[in-house]
Amino acid sequence: MAKLITVFGATGNQGGSVIEAVLTDPALSKEFKIRGVTRDTTKKSAQDLAKKGVEVVTADLDSVESLSAALKGSHTVFLVTNYWETMNADVEFSQGKNVADVSKAIGVSHLIFSSLHNVTEQTKGRLSHVPHFDSKANVEKYIRASGLGCSFILPGYYMSNFTQMLNRAEDGSYQLFYPVSNEAKFPLFDAAQDTGLFVKVAIKHAVQLKDKQVLAAAKYYTPQEIVDIFSRVTGKTAVFLQISPEQYKASLPAAVATEYLENQLFVEEPGYYLGESLEPTLKLLDSKPTTWEEFLKRNVSVWK
Repeated sequence: MAKLITVFGATGNQGGSVIEAVLTDPALSKEFKIRGVTRDTTKKSAQDLAKKGVEVVTADLDSVESLSAALKGSHTVFLVTNYWETMNADVEFSQGKNVADVSKAIGVSHLIFSSLHNVTEQTKGRLSHVPHFDSKANVEKYIRASGLGCSFILPGYYMSNFTQMLNRAEDGSYQLFYPVSNEAKFPLFDAAQDTGLFVKVAIKHAVQLKDKQVLAAAKYYTPQEIVDIFSRVTGKTAVFLQISPEQYKASLPAAVATEYLENQLFVEEPGYYLGESLEPTLKLLDSKPTTWEEFLKRNVSVWK
C-alpha cells in the first residue's frame, strides 16, 4: 500500500515543485500518494493538482485541530512556512511548532522542513535583524529537539529575485546594486523548478540524511559572474556596482531596509551557507539543477 506524503504550500513555488517531482519520479510516484495542503482548494492551481490525482486539502497552520485532520495518516511531510505573510517571526515559529507537534503526535516518520541559518547566532549578534532566516532556524531547532525523524532543505538565493534586482537604466543597460564586494558568493537556486529535486534527495536518502541539512543551490556565483552571464544570455549590457550600506538601505522601503541589508551582508560574511561546499548534496541529485544561464534563457522575455 502506498505511503502518504503531505506537502504544504502545494500551489506555491516550493510545495508545487515537490509535488511535481514526486508525481514524475518513476519510483516515488509508486511509493507515495500525495496530499497537497493549500489555503484555497477552489482556485485553478489547486484544481489542476486534483486532476493529477493529488488529494487537495486546506489547513490552518495556527490550529492544531485543523492540522491534525490535514496530516492524518501521513508518513512523510514537507513543510514550508511563509514569514512574509505576517512578517512576524513569532507567528512563523508557532506555525512550525504546531506542525511538528502534530506530526509527532500522529506518528509521522519523516518531517522535511524548508529551513535557513540563524543569522543572529552565526554572526554572534553582529547581524541581528534578519528574522525571516532566524525564525526558520528556530523552527528547525525545535523539530530536532522533538525526536521526529527529520531533515532540512536550505533553499539558496532565489534566481527569481533578480527580476526585481537587476535595474534598468535610462540607456537600456542594467545595473545590479549590492552593499557587498565581488568576493561575495551567492548560491543561486530556481525554487519553482528545483525544490522538488532537492527534496527527493531527502526522501531517497532519508537514513543517510537523518537530522542533516540539504543545501539547495546549483552553484555559487559572484555578483560579477551574475551580470556577465546575464549580458551574454540577454545581449543587454549589465554592470555590478558596490554601494554603501547606507545607499542600499535608502533604496528600499523602510519596513524591510535593515533586514534586506543584513541579509546581503550575511552572504558576504560568514556566507549564505557559512562557506560550506555544495558538492555533497549535488552528488546525490538525480539530475542537474537549473543554472543561472538556463534560468535566464527560460525567462529572457522578462528583460526585453
